Amino acid sequence: MKEIIAIIRPNKVSKTAKALEAVGFPALTVMKCFGRGKQRGYLDVNLPDVIDMKKIVEEGEKQGLYMKYIPKRLLSIVVNDEDVPLVVGIIMKVNRTGNIGDGKIFVLPVEDAIRIRTGESGESAI
Repeated sequence: MKEIIAIIRPNKVSKTAKALEAVGFPALTVMKCFGRGKQRGYLDVNLPDVIDMKKIVEEGEKQGLYMKYIPKRLLSIVVNDEDVPLVVGIIMKVNRTGNIGDGKIFVLPVEDAIRIRTGESGESAI
C-alpha cells in the first residue's frame, strides 16, 4: 500500500475529487494548509533559469505581490501499489497548469491500515 499526498491549489480540489471518483477512488482526505515553494510566497513570478531572488523580492514588494504563505490544499489517499501510477496520473492531469504553484505529489509506503468499524486490516481496509 502507498499513501499519495498531493499539495494542490484550492480551486482544483473538486475537479480532482470528481476525477478520482470517476475511476473508482472515492475516498480521500482534504486539509487546508499554507506553504510556499521556490517563489518564496511571491505571486505571479516567472523564475528565470538563474534565479536572482533579491531582484524578485524587491519587485514583489514594490508590486504588493508578496504573501508569506500561500493557501493550498493537502490531499491524502491510500491505494494499492498497482494503483499509484493511475492516481498520480489523474492528479497530475487535473492540476497541471504549467505555472508556478501547481503543487507537489509525494508517494509514501504504508505499513498497515485498519478499519475501525470492522477491524479489517491491510488492503481490505482501504
